[in-house]
Formats: sequence, structure tokens, C-alpha cells
Amino acid sequence: MANTDLFHIRTEEAPRLPAPISTTGVIGWMRQNLFSSVGNTVLTVIGILIAYSLIEPLIKFALIDAVWSGSNREACLPQDGGHGGACWAYVEAFFPQFIYGRYPSEEIWRVNIVYFLFAALLVPLAMPSAPFKKLNAILFLVVFPIVSYYLLTGLVFGDWVILPIVETAVWGGLLVTLVIAVTGIVASLPLGIALALGRRSKMPIIKLVSIIFIEFWRGVPLITVLFMSSVMLPLFLPEGVTFDKLLRVLIGVTLFSAAYMAEVVRGGLQAIPKGQYEGAMALGLRFWPMMYLIILPQALKLVIPGIVNTFIGLFKDTTLVLIVGMYDLLGMIQSSFTDPTWSTPSTGHTGYLFAALVFWTFCFGMSRYSIFMERKLHTGHKR
Repeated sequence: MANTDLFHIRTEEAPRLPAPISTTGVIGWMRQNLFSSVGNTVLTVIGILIAYSLIEPLIKFALIDAVWSGSNREACLPQDGGHGGACWAYVEAFFPQFIYGRYPSEEIWRVNIVYFLFAALLVPLAMPSAPFKKLNAILFLVVFPIVSYYLLTGLVFGDWVILPIVETAVWGGLLVTLVIAVTGIVASLPLGIALALGRRSKMPIIKLVSIIFIEFWRGVPLITVLFMSSVMLPLFLPEGVTFDKLLRVLIGVTLFSAAYMAEVVRGGLQAIPKGQYEGAMALGLRFWPMMYLIILPQALKLVIPGIVNTFIGLFKDTTLVLIVGMYDLLGMIQSSFTDPTWSTPSTGHTGYLFAALVFWTFCFGMSRYSIFMERKLHTGHKR
């Protein structure tokens, strides 16, 4: 008979012990990604020192030594000959101009309604699980542009002035930046898709026209396009025919961005295996059903990073409209420097810092949404 004192049989499951603290949480992530080897540790320390040397003066200027309230330049002048911090009181004083430009103050409520409608329609449209997606898309792409146009420009029926006319020459600030960026983004994507399909077409004329269009616009700097659309285009129009300057800028920016978008989409089309085309044709699908149902959904998923990168570049390029007399956000900030009421050594730095924060917020948001959609659609390599 076996001696049961020499061994023990467990009748209950042993308690589960937590993983070592050095392998989980923040400490585990740092050990794995920052201090996994001697070389990585040295690079991490050097990176921290460089970041500190850059971030510490910025934090001191923007927060610690900053002036948050005041009625004029006296509040932001350096004291005792020292270096002054950011003059956020100046930003507060000019904030309405940065957002609305020279839009009449009594009509600003119209711009606020456009901002609200834009956010209210864009947020659910960007949520994959939101209901009524088709209705939302129709409202955003069809109804919203029409309503925004009449809200911003005005509405007159005969002698009845429903909304006073506001010329686009007094628009400015973030309003102009968003109008140009959103219009360019929404219009350039379908036009770019059409050009990409045209460049891959087997019909020689359509292919040639698409290639000429794409290569022409990609070979011309955007600043030249803006000059041509604003200054040169009116010279070629019949006498008495004219276009609004903002409309000319919108057309130029859209065509310029569409050429780059076409090459991004073409890269996605070329990445689709030939078997997908053959399988679609074997099912009896014609060209447009094949593209709409099978090819384009796969191609656009593959090039989400390239599409969003083009959108981000377009959003930042809106600052170039200043050279043709359109005062976007950066243009309004630069024009505010001429006001002697707030002329201080730190005014310019504060204005550019505010512009950088606004542009970074929008661009970072688009970048993070791109990453979210990549993970949602399971495209590319796993992060």
C-alpha cells in the first residue's frame, strides 16, 4: 500500500497570481519599448533630453509666463526688462475675428448655425454604427451645402430681404479655412476617383484626357494655381462676366487636390489582384457595377492613409489663399499684428502659436480617425 504522506493531491484549483508588475501596465510597456536593450535605453535618454530642451521653453512661454487677461498691450509688455510670455489676452480680444473674419457682428448667428449643422451632421456620419447612414449622407452632401450657401451669403426674393447679403470679401478667419478645406475635400474625392478610373480606362481618348489633366495639375504649384484663378482667369472671360473670388479659389483648390487624389486612388486600384476583376466579370457584372460593388470598396480601404494624408495637406494648404487677398485664419492673425493696441514683442509668437494649435487639432483629429477606420476595416498590417 502506497504511503500517502509522500505526496499531495490538490483537490481545488490554485489561485491565479497576477503577472509580474515589470511585464504589465506602463512599466511593462516602457521596459518592452523604451528600455529593452542598452542601445534603446541610450536613445530613449537622448530623446528625453532633446524633448525637454524643446518643450520646457514652450511650456514656460505658453503657460507659466503667459498673460491671461488685459485690455491692451500694457498687460503683455515684459516686466523689468525680462522676457514676456504668451499674450493670451490678445487672442481673447481678437478671437471673434479669428473665427468669423470681418463678418457683420449682427449676422454672426448665421455662421454659428452653419458650424452647428456641420458638426451635427459630420459626427454621426463618421460613426460606423450610427443609424440612418444614407439619410445622413444625403443631408451632409446635398442639403447642407445649399442651406449653408444661403445662410452665409444671404437670401433675397425680389424686394423681400429674408437674409441680408454678406459679400465673401468680408469673410475670413476659420470660416474661410473650413469653407475651402471642406469643399476641396468633399469635391476632390469623387473627382479623383473618376480621374483614376479614367487613367486606367481602355478607351484611348478618356485615358489621354485623364493623364493630361492629372499631370498638368500635379506639375503646377498650388500658389500658381491660386494666382491664375484669382488674377489671370478674369482676363480670359468675356466682358461683363465675372466670378466671385472665393468661388475661383474653390475651383482651383478642388482641381489641384483632385489630381493628387487620383494618383492615390490609382495606387489602390493597382493593388487589387487581377483575380478580383476576373471573378467579377465571371459573375456577369458590367464595368460600373463591378467597380461599385467589388473593386472600389477594396481599393479605397487600402489607400485610407494616402487619402487622409491628401486631406491633411489640403487643409494646411488653405493658408496660401492669403496671397490672393483671402483672409483665412492665418491671414486674420497676421492682419491683427498691425493693431498698435496690442503691439508687443510676444504678440506675433502668440498668434502663430494659436494658429498652430488650431491646425494641429484638426489635422491630428483626421489622422486619428484614419487610424480608427483602418482598424475598423481591418486593412494593412496589424498595429
